[in-house]
Amino acid sequence: MTHTYVVKGVTCEGCVAKVKSKLLMHPDVSSADVKLQNQKTTITMQRHLTVDELQEAIGRGTKYQISADATDHSHAELKDSHKSWLATYKPLLIIAAFIGSVSILTSSAHVGIAMNNFMAGFFLVFSFFKFLDLKAFASSYAMYDVLTKKLPVYGYVYPFIELALGLAFLTGFNPIVTNWTTLIVMGFSSIGVIQSVVSKQKIRCACLGAVFNLPMSTVTIVEDALMVAMSGLLLIGVH
Repeated sequence: MTHTYVVKGVTCEGCVAKVKSKLLMHPDVSSADVKLQNQKTTITMQRHLTVDELQEAIGRGTKYQISADATDHSHAELKDSHKSWLATYKPLLIIAAFIGSVSILTSSAHVGIAMNNFMAGFFLVFSFFKFLDLKAFASSYAMYDVLTKKLPVYGYVYPFIELALGLAFLTGFNPIVTNWTTLIVMGFSSIGVIQSVVSKQKIRCACLGAVFNLPMSTVTIVEDALMVAMSGLLLIGVH
């Protein structure tokens, strides 16, 4: 694995050589590229070394102070990977709980109405988060969605589709058309999700836009599958 760090105190080529030599002496450091211009150091390591361990390698009490580079997002991703499952998916779970609770309370104990209300809430809330940063969502979605990879503009259109579906479920617009559209859209969307999870790609799930850093996982598959299942059940109920 390779990460970028900032090493303060590197003021000459002699400093560069000294810091590089110290880092390479660590058994888990494969290579170290120290730059004088911006004081940034790119380190390739066999296992992830903490900043504390790297500082120890360079030497404590010296003028050289190492810290993670804020522009290297792999540091944030690594930090997130150590979070518990509950902490990672807390935002998604809270949102689902709110939507589910409101759906049940407004359904008069009718399963079909509860599912319809849940779908309305799901699409409206999830599209809202995507609209907060449409460009960032489209960029993230293009990392795994089959259609967006070939047609990037679809990443900008998708939140509008979710918004339209949310309004359609909320207003009761043509249930057959609405549920068939949901089944097709969510079913197609799940293809890219399944491919990413199966191939174990470490990418961000764009379900909540760019607001929360949720990793792609089986949770995303369940989310899409649930929407497909509900639309299918509602279609059966319509007939």
